[in-house]
Amino acid sequence: MTINRFEDLECWQDARELCKYVERISLHVKFKCDLNHVEQIKNSSGSAMDNIAEGFGRNGNKEFINFLYISIGSACETKSQIIRAYDKNYINEEEFKEGLDLAEITIKKTSALATYLKNSGYKGSKFK
Repeated sequence: MTINRFEDLECWQDARELCKYVERISLHVKFKCDLNHVEQIKNSSGSAMDNIAEGFGRNGNKEFINFLYISIGSACETKSQIIRAYDKNYINEEEFKEGLDLAEITIKKTSALATYLKNSGYKGSKFK
C-alpha cells in the first residue's frame, strides 16, 4: 500500500492524539500556571507530530527515518513531561495513564515505521 499523505500515517494520527491530550491537560488551573512546563510539553508533543510530517515531505527514505527518530525523541520527552505533571499533581491518575498510553503508542508505531523503512529497499520518490 502506498501512502500519499502524511495524514494517512498511523503514527502521525497517534501523535496528533497526543497533542490533543496535551492541549486538554494544559488547561487545568494548576498546570496552566506553570508556563514553562506548559510550553515545554506543548513543544515536545508538537515536535513529535510535526517531525513525522516534515520527514514524509522530504521524499527521501534516509531523511524520513532521521525525522522519525527525532519524533520518537520528542514523544519520549512528552512522556517524561507527563510524568512530571503527575508528580506535581497537575493531572490525576486516569489522565496520567491516558497520557502514558498515548505517548507509548506514538513511540512504538513511529519506531515500527522507522524499522520498516530501514529494512526496505525503497529510497524515496526523489531518488527515482
